[in-house]
Amino acid sequence: MESTRKIIFDKRVLLPLVSSLLALGLHIFLPKHSDILAKDFSYFTYSLAGLSAVCAVFAIMSLYSERVRVAYAYKSAFIAGMILLINIYNVITLKFMLIPGVYFPYPDKIIHVFYTHGLFMLKCLAHSLGLLGLGVLGGGITGVLTGIAVGCSKRASYWINPFIKLIVPIPAIVWIPIALVVFSTSFSASAFIIGLSVWFPTAVLTSSGIANIENAYFEVSSTLGASPVYKVLKIAVPGALPSMFIGFFNGITSAFLTLMTAEMVGVKFGIGWYINWQRETMSYANVYAGLIVIGITCFLVVTLLFKTRDKLLIWQQGVIKW
Repeated sequence: MESTRKIIFDKRVLLPLVSSLLALGLHIFLPKHSDILAKDFSYFTYSLAGLSAVCAVFAIMSLYSERVRVAYAYKSAFIAGMILLINIYNVITLKFMLIPGVYFPYPDKIIHVFYTHGLFMLKCLAHSLGLLGLGVLGGGITGVLTGIAVGCSKRASYWINPFIKLIVPIPAIVWIPIALVVFSTSFSASAFIIGLSVWFPTAVLTSSGIANIENAYFEVSSTLGASPVYKVLKIAVPGALPSMFIGFFNGITSAFLTLMTAEMVGVKFGIGWYINWQRETMSYANVYAGLIVIGITCFLVVTLLFKTRDKLLIWQQGVIKW
């Protein structure tokens, strides 16, 4: 029994626990800088204690579950490294104040923002997601249709390709002043700008994916009497899906950047607007909290996109890697 436990035990699973306990110990026993007179909310202490408990639970679970052990051991170095970075940031801000506290608030102050402005940030995030969803949906559908037209029709390629090449050098955010004049509301103008940022990479990579499909597939289908619609739906679109997802992934990333710019310039509500508002009032703890919300949201959206890709491209699992 002991030999079996030695085989299934992986020392790497202890790295996150050691890193979190080290951070907790330094935070408790190392005094804060004398110039920091603000109240200690203890949010960071409770967070590190909770994180240590979670790491301990996963370490114990890894003893009994091979799936947990393999996955957690693989991620353990990264998790421990992230905790170490947070610990270093806490030490140089709260304990030694090596960087200006106005622009670099310590973690406890940032966590406090989630308790005081959490609900309001969620409302701002919901508004941003509505704007982002509308723009991504419109830009994605338009981009796929444009890519299919360019990839499957020489006539469409003749007319559309020069237009795409003309639009390429112009960043989507440059169109904001024109969009604000053309559209009746800043919301619809921002949705158009976001859609434009998604449309280009989706259209280009969809058409590129169709162009890379072997012509023999289309020739065989023509010999068997396949209609043009059948060729598009059964050959062109499935064959171009890998490139289409890469284009859509690039478009999503660009959409988040465009969303933040659009909300800071035109839209009067949203998470980008919140960050800009807090920046103007020099509330940098709120700015960092807003950036964390954006980062987590972007991570979840991209993860969902990965899961969708894996479901639709299960036949190419292990072949294509992003």
